[in-house]
Amino acid sequence: MALFEKKEIKPPIPPEQMPKHVGFIMDGNGRWAKKRGMPRTFGHKAGGEVYKKIMQYCRDIGIQYASFYVFSTENWARSQAEIEGIFRLMREGLIDVQPHVKEGVRWILVGDRTKFPQDIQDSMTKLEEDSKDNTRLTSLMCCNYGGRAEITHSVREIAELVKQGKLDPADITEDTVNEHLYTAGVPDVDLIIRPSGELRLSNFLIWQSAYAEYYFTDILWPDFTSNDLDDALRAYAKRGRRFGGAE
Repeated sequence: MALFEKKEIKPPIPPEQMPKHVGFIMDGNGRWAKKRGMPRTFGHKAGGEVYKKIMQYCRDIGIQYASFYVFSTENWARSQAEIEGIFRLMREGLIDVQPHVKEGVRWILVGDRTKFPQDIQDSMTKLEEDSKDNTRLTSLMCCNYGGRAEITHSVREIAELVKQGKLDPADITEDTVNEHLYTAGVPDVDLIIRPSGELRLSNFLIWQSAYAEYYFTDILWPDFTSNDLDDALRAYAKRGRRFGGAE
């Protein structure tokens, strides 16, 4: 069976209420593994399988953009054994999805990839290039990503343009910042989902989520299912998004 096999699935909410861009903070892998007396990498592997299922489901119900927090700038503080285990899973995952590029998913790798081993960087580049023309779903993989680091990166690029005389500081707008983010060209996040019981963003898409709705659940990411996503989408559909306007 193809990883992203086409099948008819009824969305949990009407198309006009569907968020265009959903962000997932894939939290709780380590705790899930610990509950089972297994190493943390066992939880990361299980979480990777859930990523595939949820990404496929997003595609099938009409979500256009889905961002997944894979590896943060703070994750480097973890043990070397865990980091190496994550690298191994990243290598496997990047190869695993390659045969299915033709099935409509575009991948964008978001973050500073230069700190990853060269073979992982090469696989990221290949996946992006091979899938660049796909339009059914755009899956953003946030790897060595941090919201503050992203904004800093954007500011540095803008400052260099000012230094070169190519940009007047008076002409800098929010659009200018957007154009220099890792996510340039991608719409802001409408809904951010965080499992595992934690109630924070953890430096995830902090610029892009200025007006996002948030959905928190105690479910650990490896136990997260399409039914749980349906619950989040139904909750989202009931909220009134005013973007600072009056009721």
